[in-house]
Amino acid sequence: MLTKTKLIEQIEEFPEEFSIDELVDKLILISKIENGNVQSENGMTITEDDLDEEIEKWFE
Repeated sequence: MLTKTKLIEQIEEFPEEFSIDELVDKLILISKIENGNVQSENGMTITEDDLDEEIEKWFE
């Protein structure tokens, strides 16, 4: 989950002027990275081999 501290850190890295769209895009990216980290920590990942097998099923 995105914390207020991380949000403030990200806003401080932005230039003096930026668009809302740029901010929203950055926040979405940060949120997706955070979710990925949580999934990884909780063992909610698959191996590369399993991924290859799943992709092969798409083309059957």
